[in-house]
Amino acid sequence: MILCIETATGLCSVALCDGNRVVAIKESGEGRSHASLLTLYIRDLLREAGIRASDLRAVAVSKGPGSYTGLRIGVSAAKGISYAASIPLIGIDTTYSMFHGFHGVAKDRYNITSDDLFCPLLDARRMEVYSAVFNSEGKALRNIKAEIMNSDSFSEFPDSSRLFLFGDGAEKCKNVIKRKNIVFETDYRISASSMCIPASEAFTGRHFEDVAYFEPFYLKDFLTSKPVKNVLGN
Repeated sequence: MILCIETATGLCSVALCDGNRVVAIKESGEGRSHASLLTLYIRDLLREAGIRASDLRAVAVSKGPGSYTGLRIGVSAAKGISYAASIPLIGIDTTYSMFHGFHGVAKDRYNITSDDLFCPLLDARRMEVYSAVFNSEGKALRNIKAEIMNSDSFSEFPDSSRLFLFGDGAEKCKNVIKRKNIVFETDYRISASSMCIPASEAFTGRHFEDVAYFEPFYLKDFLTSKPVKNVLGN
């Protein structure tokens, strides 16, 4: 089995996957709970499955883009498990994981065709989002980038192709983007369960990360805010 860790957003999610099948999952949407819940969820899943970390085939982690703090916590935990248990480390693009999570649901709900396009959106504050565009087979048509949404966003793709926008960045785009033939799915929630197929693909292809040098894909530099008042009173 492969342990999958998803902490790129406000959701703290951990899943055990066997091939493309989710064996068990624990997750919480409580904000800023990653540091306190992640290791507990991992421990509980392993105990319930009756295995140790060394029995895993690999550990996979959502590598970004996403929340700076969330990614850092998830990657640190995954690297620690990989090193201590001597198992491979797999990094999964967050948007690619989101594609698989949404595509599985959309097949039945929307009667997906080969012309459909899929755009996972991660909220990057204000009107900016992290996004990528995939075709119905999961091939990236546009790589991940940070962009500010406007009325012309996605105009490079033909209106004849239905475009699905989903993720926690979709809501704020509904009244901005003017492209025709577009479907907004604002209820889609990212989850470690969406990592099963990408993690299995990576394991089969032996696409592993170097534990010593692997870092999250932040996409943007982390910016800190300047304190309004000097705590020393100066």
